Amino acid sequence: MHIEPDCIACIFNQALRVTKELGLSPELAKRVLDESAKILPSFDMHKTPPENATPMYHRISKLLQKEDLYKEVKERSIAHAKSLLPLCERYLEEADDLLETATKIAVVGNVIDLASEIQFDLSVEIEKILHTPFAIDDTELLRSRLQKSRKVVYLADNAGENVFDMLYIKTLRRLYPDIAFFYFVRHRPIINDITFEDLEGDSIHTYATVVDSGVVTPGLIRSQMSKEAQKHYRQADLILSKGMGNYECLNDSEDHRIFFLLKVKCSVVARSLDLEVGEIICKAL
Repeated sequence: MHIEPDCIACIFNQALRVTKELGLSPELAKRVLDESAKILPSFDMHKTPPENATPMYHRISKLLQKEDLYKEVKERSIAHAKSLLPLCERYLEEADDLLETATKIAVVGNVIDLASEIQFDLSVEIEKILHTPFAIDDTELLRSRLQKSRKVVYLADNAGENVFDMLYIKTLRRLYPDIAFFYFVRHRPIINDITFEDLEGDSIHTYATVVDSGVVTPGLIRSQMSKEAQKHYRQADLILSKGMGNYECLNDSEDHRIFFLLKVKCSVVARSLDLEVGEIICKAL
């Protein structure tokens, strides 16, 4: 999905959000915004929003001498998500359709997104999403594909969201014990996306092989993938793509192994799907 004018304003607003999340002084905040503004003229309208946003984040990191801008925010997000695990596990125990409920729980985590134009309260979203139908619902096709799959690549998104991904993969392993899962994470910190370092000691390693994708953008760019990631990606029977960043980078591909799992959090993605902001999807490409 190519960048649109709305995306440019959104990306610049993300720079402002950095200054607020980090509690910067007005003087330093202005320097961050000034440096970010210098990037805008170089935006390529033939590239995706994540590709265009990446140089701005790298420039902010360099200015602030802080490689992982949202390190503390990510840690808090993960801790908050873990506190909600008992509630999610109870919903799974009571589920009539375990796959559908688990898929919705995976989408719940996608509300944790510091790059989106609209923010949601995670605690409130759990019950809301579990009682909301998918606006695009390909869960039956997903069920069929999972039954035939032996290797699944799971494209991770944000820190905190990984907790719900873990629970989803754990449930999928229970339903489909013959599947091997490969959990792709970002190569280095970018916004609040999850990295290998963020998952040190995490229980997701019990249920999936965590793979450093080699990708440095907040969305999967296949040309950036490491050789290991490329190998797993080629061999996968199914690809589960979480979040808007991955969607923006992959929705124009013709890879019918891909299923998009996300909550629509911006007007541009909403238009591309012919949906409303706030709706949820389980969509086969």
